[in-house]
This record gives sequence, structure tokens and C-alpha cells, in this order.
Amino acid sequence: MTPSTDTQSPAPHVADRHDLIRVHGARVNNLKDVSVELPKRRLTVFTGVSGSGKSSLVFGTIAAESQRLINETYSAFVQGFMPTLARPEVDVLEGLTTAIIVDQQRMGADPRSTVGTATDANAMLRILFSRLGQPHIGSPQAFSFNVPTVRASGAITVERGNRKTERATFTQLGGMCTRCEGRGSVSDVDLTQLYDDSKSLAEGAFTIPGWKSDSFWTVRVYAESGFVDPNKPIRDYTEKELQDFLYKEPVKVKVDGVNLTYEGLIPKIQKSFLSKDREAMQPHIREFVERAATFTTCPECDGTRLSPEARSSRIKGVNIADACAMEIRDLAGWVRGLDEPSVAPLLAKLLHTLESFVEIGLGYLSLDRPAGTLSGGEAQRTKMIRHLGSALTDVTYVFDEPTIGLHPHDIQRMNDLLLRLRDKGNTVLVVEHKPEAIAIADHVVDLGPAAGSGGGTICYEGTLDGLRASGTITGRHLDDRAALKETVRTPKGRLEIRGADRHNLRDVDVDVPLGVLCVVTGVAGSGKSSLIHGSIPASAGVVSVDQAPIRGSRRSNPATYTGLLDPIRKAFAKANGVKPALFSANSEGACPACNGAGVIYVDLGIMAGVETPCEECEGKRFQASVLEYHLGGRDISEVLAMSVTEAEEFFGAGEARTPAAHAILGRLADVGLGYLRLGQPLTTLSGGERQRLKLATHMADKGGVYVLDEPTTGLHLADVEQLLGLLDRLVESGKSVIVIEHHQAVMAHADWIIDLGPGAGHDGGLVVFEGTPADLVAARSTLTGEHLAAYVGA
Repeated sequence: MTPSTDTQSPAPHVADRHDLIRVHGARVNNLKDVSVELPKRRLTVFTGVSGSGKSSLVFGTIAAESQRLINETYSAFVQGFMPTLARPEVDVLEGLTTAIIVDQQRMGADPRSTVGTATDANAMLRILFSRLGQPHIGSPQAFSFNVPTVRASGAITVERGNRKTERATFTQLGGMCTRCEGRGSVSDVDLTQLYDDSKSLAEGAFTIPGWKSDSFWTVRVYAESGFVDPNKPIRDYTEKELQDFLYKEPVKVKVDGVNLTYEGLIPKIQKSFLSKDREAMQPHIREFVERAATFTTCPECDGTRLSPEARSSRIKGVNIADACAMEIRDLAGWVRGLDEPSVAPLLAKLLHTLESFVEIGLGYLSLDRPAGTLSGGEAQRTKMIRHLGSALTDVTYVFDEPTIGLHPHDIQRMNDLLLRLRDKGNTVLVVEHKPEAIAIADHVVDLGPAAGSGGGTICYEGTLDGLRASGTITGRHLDDRAALKETVRTPKGRLEIRGADRHNLRDVDVDVPLGVLCVVTGVAGSGKSSLIHGSIPASAGVVSVDQAPIRGSRRSNPATYTGLLDPIRKAFAKANGVKPALFSANSEGACPACNGAGVIYVDLGIMAGVETPCEECEGKRFQASVLEYHLGGRDISEVLAMSVTEAEEFFGAGEARTPAAHAILGRLADVGLGYLRLGQPLTTLSGGERQRLKLATHMADKGGVYVLDEPTTGLHLADVEQLLGLLDRLVESGKSVIVIEHHQAVMAHADWIIDLGPGAGHDGGLVVFEGTPADLVAARSTLTGEHLAAYVGA
């Protein structure tokens, strides 16, 4: 008998019904009771103007709660070492899976952190050389520039039968260069900047700022130490005196009956000047440090960071320093050529890691590239490497504008990677502005309608075609295309760059036109930043607005960062006849209960800490007596609660008229930040908002040349138009504007384009085109030309 078959399909298993991430009543930052359902195992793109609440929903709500719940699965002991995450302000969150966040935070700028150490590629290379390198010198530690060589000897007692004391020596061979301690560069102090050797100490030989001849702690401790003759010119010192003067170890000496510490001049200068943050120094001190200290490649290891022993061991004529200095795509080819069955699994894993770099468009990097020099986009893609070969499925991957820093040519490759992560059965959530990246979405969530307090609601949810027809700001601007300019400006001069050879540049000669909008473009890694940041002399009066993150705590806000609070405090003080310090929440006017923070933070040990608004000042941050002082009918807390647009009107006329404050507010409005509240903590601003805040601050600088590094980062399609207007106004005010950019709208709007390439890394470093955008489109001779022609529909 044939077995009977059930023709009806079985009912879905109850476990398969959980195919949505449900968010109800989200109120993080500016979100207004947002409720949304996101399909799992699909690619969802979040769009909306900068500041509309995308990051608050994706990172501040969904990803934050997922990470908090995972942290709670660890023991109380382990949780004590982990950052405590507060529960997001949301009513219901269901269907969450483990979230892996791949953001744009720059990688640590520790001098010993490189691309290789950040991705484990170095660890695998070290094992490879310890197994196959000839001559064999030791374990993987012998090839690590972070491990110093250690030697010890002494007596040890062996307790075996009769106790016996033996002499023993211990050696652990490390790969660290002893001169530069694994940093690759050494700091030398120019002695001619510290003293005039034709004079004696008594005659005032020191030329160091702030070192006065009667100072106990500086000059007199040297003159009266007894180690040197204070009346003899420094150039006549004996070898012993010069050694003691420059390098002596710290010792106690008596000067006028006071016990002081005497230390050689070089270590003293290194501790008191060279170890401090240069940005925080007073201008004249910074100028001295830049004159006196030079950072040069370590002469002993030639910048490789490695000891002679580590460099002596080779595989097929290549040592580990050579391997780390190769471009990753070349290193992948070298690893592919190694056929050694004893380490076959290691070779396969290393090759997969290196090929992931190439696949993600970072094949032009080398493993010895310092991690702190990577751009935000490069850092984000480097973090992606470890996830590409992951065996995890049903994970939520969260990306923050993964196309930043990518040429249109490279965006397709990034799209393929996002789709591959989705196709493995993962949920992929992407915050994005670029139409090419929005185009691959299975599901689109558009937030808005405006930014800041005007945003925080869902304007559209559904397919891409539905978004186009929805009438939202994103839908209307999705197919926007900037047209080429009919007429371009005439340069008023040229900035000559000759023989530029930094990083991958190949002896580049180029004239950068002044008085116009000049765009420098090319694929990622073609040498744009090296050419502009590395070759334009500081004497050209350059104001550089890069992507370095703004430093600031939750006490910092747009008013403090831009210097706006100073004229406001002075105006309040003048109107009320009191001192300005009363109107600072970080000074005398602060609420005593919360110290001007506006919230009381309760640390609950291993549990998430709790923030509650201060009951005494009701979150206003100031003492009650300070709020009795008014300017134009408003107190200081009401002024800080205003948006930039409201404040511009308030300080522009009437009793509160303050020209200094009005000028700063005008610049903030010009860069599209009219919706920001003056007292909004910097920690709540998005990446695009922070960069525009920095741009607004620099617009008051006196420099004649502005260098902007990808100013469209984090900008919505609708905001790009406003940015182009701002760039035009800067040029028309007599400034020269040089923009490093990939966005085709900015290229089309330029007066002059310098295109680098033709490829990345050693395939780049050449100027492949210079001329007007119209000529670039007509020639179609470069990758940029092809993409720009397609963009403008030529």
C-alpha cells in the first residue's frame, strides 16, 4: 500500500510568528511617542532630515535596549566592569535580537594601535612568522611591537627531595624596538630653542616661555644645584656638566634652604610641555612646542616599530615589517602563494580576513597604518571586517551612514555587503541619506517632518516606490539632480603645490585656484586628503573644518561651544547690574542641588543608574535668585531653551539687542541649524549637526582659504541645497573654498574640479583631471566623470 500524504501545508510553528520588531511609545530625545513595526531578516533604511530622530530611534532606542538586556545576562560581578546603560524611554519593545552596532566612531588614536592590531590580522601574521620564519627566533611575542624583551636572573629554590638553591636566568624575547618603544617615531628636542649656549645661566641663557631668572622651580634650581657652574657659558661646560645639565635623573637639592627636585633639562621639558595636549595650550606655549619638538622616524627601526631580531626572520625573503607595509591586496596575493600544510587553517583564516578588506574597498590600506589616521568611513568599514565571515545569524546589524567617505563607484560594493548580511538571515537597520543606498531597501521608515522639536514623528513607512509618491521631504527630493553651472567663476590667483609625495601621492604638481569653489574628488584612498591637508602650507591662512569629533560633555551645548554664551552673560549682567558669572550653570549661578547639571544622577551599583530632573531647579540648572534677573522679559533659562531662529530674532532688536550674539546666531542659521536649542547638550547632536556646528564656529575665523572635508556628511538631500548656497556665500565674500567631496551635487556646483586616481593606494596618487565640471562630464575619461555624467543626465 502506498502511504497516504497530507496535501494540506502544516500550520506555521508558533516560534515562527515572531517576525517583527515592535516599538511602541518611544520618547528618546525628540521622538514624539513613536510606534513602528520593523520586519526581521530584511534591510530597513531610516531616512529623514538631519536631526529628525533617526539615530534616537535606531541607536538610542532599539540598539540601546538590546545591548542593555544582553548585559543583564552577565553575572553581577561582570556587570560591575561594564558601562551601565539606562533603559530607553519607551513603552513597549518586543521581538528584539542581539544588536551589533557598526558606527562611525573614530578608532582609538593610541600610537601603538594600527589597522593590523585592530582587526587581529597582525596576531595571525605573528603566529605565521613564529612557525615558518627563518631563522626561527621564538614565539609570536618575538614579532610583536607591543612586547618588550625581558631578561632576569637570580636564585631559585627547587623543592624536590632535598631543597636545592640554583642560579637561573629567564629571557622573554619581544619584538619592540628599544629606541621608540614600538611607536615608530621619536621626539627630538631642538636644544637651540631651549637656551642660548653663548650665555651663562646667570646671564639668562634660557629662552623657554615663563622661565624667569628669579624662579625657584625653574632657573634657580639649575643655577644653584651645584652640578653646573652658573657663571660659565653653556658651550664651555665639560662633558660631565653637560650630561648632568641635560639628562640627570631626578635628585633632591637645597636652594635657599628649600628642598627641591633637580632633573635634567630634556626630561623636564618632555614632562612639562611635550606630554600635554597641544590643543589646550596657550598660543605662545603651543608655538614654542612646535618650534622645539620634532617628531622623526625612529632611526633604529626605520619606522617599522620592530626589533632587529624580528626583522631578521623571513618567509620567502619577506620579513614581518615588509608584510605589514604592503598594501593589503598585495599581501593577500603573497599569502595566497604560501603552500604549507602545517599551518593551512591559519593561512585560510588570514587570507579570508585580507580578502574581506579588499572586498569592502579597503585593499589600499596597509596593516601598519596607524588606526587614528583612518577617516570615519574607513573606521566603520574596518569594523565591518570581523562581521563578514561571522557564523551568527538572526542578529540585528545597525549601521550609521555606511556610505560616508565612499565614491559613487564604491557605493555599489557596500550595498552588496549589506545585502549579503541580510541574506544570511540577519536584520539590517541602516541610517542613510544617499539615494543609491536607499534604493536597496526592503522597507523604508521616513522620520520628520523637520528637525529638532519639529521632528520625531513617522512621516512614511513602506516600500521605496511608496516613498517617492508619499509627498514627504525625502520623497520629494529623492530624485533631485543638481545641474551643471552655466557659467563658472574666474580664479583670482593660484596656490601652487609642487612635488607632493605624502602617503601614496606620486610627486604631484597641481595649481589650486583661489577665489572660487574648488572640489577635490576621487575614489576612497586616491590621495585627496594627503594632497590638501598634507601639502597646503599653514602660511596660506587656511581654516580647516575636518571630521574630527567635537569634544564635549553633557554640560556642553551649542551656546558654550560657539562662544555665544559670553555675550549673552555680559548682556544679562549689564542689564541687571550684577556679575556675568551668575549666568553660568557651571559657575556661581549653578543650582546647588544638581551643581548646574539639571538632573540628579543616582548610581544603583550594578543596576542601571537613574537620572531624575532636579526638584529644586526643575531642570533649569540655575539658582532661583538668578532666574529673577531678566533681559527683554526673559530669564537666562528661557533664553537657553530658545531655538537658534527664535534667539536670532530676540537678540536682533529691542531691549535685548546684542550684536555679538546676533552675529553668531546668524552663522548657526546659515549652516542650517536654526532648529537647535541653545542649551541642548552636545551629546544629543547627530554627526552631521556637530560638523555644521564646527563650520559655523570657524566661519568667523580670519583665514582666506577654507578647507572642508566632506561637509555633506550626515546631510539630507534637502539640506545639500542649503549647503551649496552657504559655500557660494563664502566664495562671494572673498574667501577661497576647497572641498574634499564625493557628492555629485557638490561636484556639479563647483567652479573647478581636481580629480585624483585613477584607483586607490598605489593605483592612485595622480591628478587624472583638472578643469570645469562641464569638461569632466564631456570627457568621461575618469570614474568620477562617468558617474557625474550619469548623475546630471548628460
